[in-house]
Amino acid sequence: MTAEPISLSDCTIADHEFWGLPLETREQAFALLRAQPEPQFYQEVPFGTIPPGPGFYAFVKHADVVEASRRPDVWRSEPSAISIPDLPVEFNDFFGSLINMDDPRHARLRRIVSRGFTPRMLKQLEDNVQQSAVTIVDELLEKGPCDFVTEVAAKLPLKIICDMMGIPEKYHQSVFENSNIVLAGVDPDLLGDDFDEITVKLLTAGGELAGILSELADDRRKSPGDDLTSALVNANVDGESLTDQEVGSFFVLLAVAGNETTRNAISHALKLFTDFPEQRKLLLEDMEERLPGAVEEIVRYASPVIWMRRTAAEDVEMNGFSYKAGDKALLYYGSANRDETVFERPDEFDILRKPNPHVGFGGPGPHFCLGAHLARREITVMLRELLTRVPQITAGEPDRLYSSFINGIKRLPCDF
Repeated sequence: MTAEPISLSDCTIADHEFWGLPLETREQAFALLRAQPEPQFYQEVPFGTIPPGPGFYAFVKHADVVEASRRPDVWRSEPSAISIPDLPVEFNDFFGSLINMDDPRHARLRRIVSRGFTPRMLKQLEDNVQQSAVTIVDELLEKGPCDFVTEVAAKLPLKIICDMMGIPEKYHQSVFENSNIVLAGVDPDLLGDDFDEITVKLLTAGGELAGILSELADDRRKSPGDDLTSALVNANVDGESLTDQEVGSFFVLLAVAGNETTRNAISHALKLFTDFPEQRKLLLEDMEERLPGAVEEIVRYASPVIWMRRTAAEDVEMNGFSYKAGDKALLYYGSANRDETVFERPDEFDILRKPNPHVGFGGPGPHFCLGAHLARREITVMLRELLTRVPQITAGEPDRLYSSFINGIKRLPCDF
């Protein structure tokens, strides 16, 4: 179905209602914004009791997203990269971690966290991904047609992250439910309609996730194990270690970002291979050769993370346009990944696309996704296992998440 023609005044991307419009309408709006000679400025809208800020620029072109990502000294992640308004300070105890930091804090934390991913741990992770994917498809075949999100797409990243951190299985459902709430956007199905209650739910979810890790961290200090929590709480890199708050905040980031984004990429993949059967046929003809490109195209086309925020630390000129210190900008990755000046036929799903310089894991620079390699591995292994053993599986109509931040699918019926 072709969306009704829209005008620039219809591109109200700052309003919550815009993100409830059909995908075709939203894509048409971003195409119109990319056609403008300069970035558009938007007034902020209230979010419950949080007052609107001064507004933001929408970076919708690939060149702007890439250039802002390359210049973290000017386009800063602090005070927040994941919220348009500046949130109350208590939110920063739970949400953001590395994402909301700039150097030198960002470099310090990333250095310590990176040391936790030892070669032995990475090998265990790879083996675990493969074994988990086999089990998930075994259970799918036994269960029959079901909700693909809960029974397949969500299971793999949830298990991998919990196993990686050493989270006992009794907490897995809590991690799943609380990560859903943290990234629920304004979806009334998950958060309700009362903005005051939404704030409480978000803080409660973040607190419960941090609490799970705090309890585990205390145990791992006394009795270290072969997991990432043990590595993080006992790490000492050049005399530096992580505080309890930093460990807890990093786990919230890992549980939310590593769980939700990979889950949504896998869910989108099934829908895409249903809507574009010729691409499924291409993949099945030469799975090993074409699967890496297919994964990159899924991430480009779906763009699970829609945007991140940056704030100008100083007056700056970028790509012919001037910005003032304190100006906010939203880097719209999903729009940049459809930029007509970079991608031929950007609205087509093409697993053979080369080159594919998408920014689905963020732009170049220190904030490029720390978990990109793991996410690619999980998507690759899950698709190989699924489409090899259940090549006829198809998706029904998705129940999409109502969010400006995550291109999420809450439920997706599958049949085979």
